[in-house]
This record gives sequence, C-alpha cells and structure tokens, in this order.
Amino acid sequence: MTPQRISRRSALGIGLGAVAAAAGATALAVERSNAVAYGSAGSPAHFAPTATPTAYPSPPTTTAGPLVLGSFASKGMSPAPAHAVPVDFEISYPPGSKPGDPLPVAVLLHGLDESEATAFDSDMAFNLYQAQAVAHGVPPFAIATVYGADEWWHPRADRTDAAALVVDEFLPLLAGRGLRAGAGDKVALMGWSMGGYGALHLGGLLGPARVAAVAAMSPAIWPSYLETTVGAFDGQADFDRNGVFGRQASLADIPVRIDCGLQDGLCAFAKVYVEGFAHRPAGGWQPGEHLPGYWRSVAPAHMDFVGRALAAGA
Repeated sequence: MTPQRISRRSALGIGLGAVAAAAGATALAVERSNAVAYGSAGSPAHFAPTATPTAYPSPPTTTAGPLVLGSFASKGMSPAPAHAVPVDFEISYPPGSKPGDPLPVAVLLHGLDESEATAFDSDMAFNLYQAQAVAHGVPPFAIATVYGADEWWHPRADRTDAAALVVDEFLPLLAGRGLRAGAGDKVALMGWSMGGYGALHLGGLLGPARVAAVAAMSPAIWPSYLETTVGAFDGQADFDRNGVFGRQASLADIPVRIDCGLQDGLCAFAKVYVEGFAHRPAGGWQPGEHLPGYWRSVAPAHMDFVGRALAAGA
C-alpha cells in the first residue's frame, strides 16, 4: 500500500489539527475508485461501475533493478519563490545498469493524491515492467519520478509551478546524475490520469527537440473548463492557457501513445482528443476502469513504446 501523502496545498488550507486527523485516517483516493468520474468544475459526476469488474494482470515476477531515492530543494513548488521546499524523487534503473550509467530517461508523472513512490509500489510496479521490457530486448532506459503534489503539472495561482519543477529543476538534476536529460538530450514523458495530462502538456511545451516520446494512460483531460474536476485549473483563463485540447499540433513531430479503459469516465474525452491529431497516436481503448490494474495492463506496451523511442532519438 502506498503511504498516505497530504499535499502541501491541502496542508495549508485545512490546518495542522485536520492534517493530523487526515494522516491517521484511511481514505480511498478518487483515482483508486471507480465510483466517481470527473465532471463540472467542482461537482464530480457519478457513474455506474461495470457490472462485471475487469480482470487485470498481476505484476510480472521479474526482478527489478536498482531504485534510488532522494530529495532536493525546489523553488518551483514553493508559494514563496525565495524559499525552497523539499521535494522527493525516485530513479529506477533496469537490471544490469547502475546509478551513474548514462542512460536515456523517461520522466513518469504521478496522478492525483499520489506521489513519486506510487509508480513503484506493489499496485503499479512499473519498475518490474521496465525490467521486463529490457529483458525482452528494449534498449535500457531509466524511469524517474518526482513529487508534484496535486498541482496538476502546470503553473498555479498560488505561485507553485510543477511544470517548472520538472523542466527547470528535475531534468538538470537527472543530468547531473549522469542520465541523458541535459539540454541537448531527448527525454520521454509518461504519466497516468493527472500525470497523463501532465505528459501531454509538458510534451507540447518542450517540443520535439527535447522529447523523444509521450505516453499517457487514462489522461485526465477535458475539452472545456466546465467539464473539469475541482482543483485541476484555477479558472477559465488558467484552463485556456494550460488545457491540451486544440494544441495537438504541438505534439505533431513527437511519437505519442494514448490508452484509456472503455469503462473509464475519461475515455470519451480521450477519444475526442485523439481525433484532433493529424496523424492518429498509437494506443487505443481496451476494457478497463480508472484503476491501477488497468494501468498495469497497458504498462508493457508503454514501456516498449518509450524505450524504443528513446533509443531511436538518442
């Protein structure tokens, strides 16, 4: 089970006493439930779960490679730019590689109410899928995660900027550790749900000179502000600046893969988004809900996609 994390924004808003109570409670996040779909800028829309739950695969039994945990001081995630706040990160290396090896890297962005650790926990186990992909012939690559809180991977009204966290702070940190994430290198961007949106958004901002591939699982994207979930954007103007609909051309020269479960309330939006590309992205729609089991089911294809794209873009 992933340790419960209280976002910095929540902590500032609800007070220390409530934070302590929340830390001792067990709550199922929206992203781990099929009972609530996104909708209407603050009023989640309920939908019926599938009559027969989808059967999902268990993680592979392969052995993962080294996993490095660390922390750095971030000004991008601080509401007071003069004062940095600690931000945690993790780097997964495939078997046969070690910290310091000059591998290409995929930055994997987490979902809502999750953390940098979620990608490698027992529910997701993306480091095992990474190891499996390399064992099956995909050129070795690292996966790096960073804690972006619930800031939706774009600049916010409270002056935090999780996009700057990734681009201006995390990528240079990865380059400093020997990974191919410097100014002349191409990285891959991956993510699920909120992180799927973040991968599409940051991929468009960085462009083909810096991005070898974008792979989004169940991206939390909407064609209009009124259809978004509470907290995703600070208002209509923020949505207009940072939404991904209408900006598909910014990804035209980048290999893109998008997958979403047919029983996911976000699937209809993903289908509309895909139709906005001049050339249809890879991926598709499979039986599944907005759950870790679905993301595990498409993880092998995503690891293969980004690993080969990173090797081709080197």
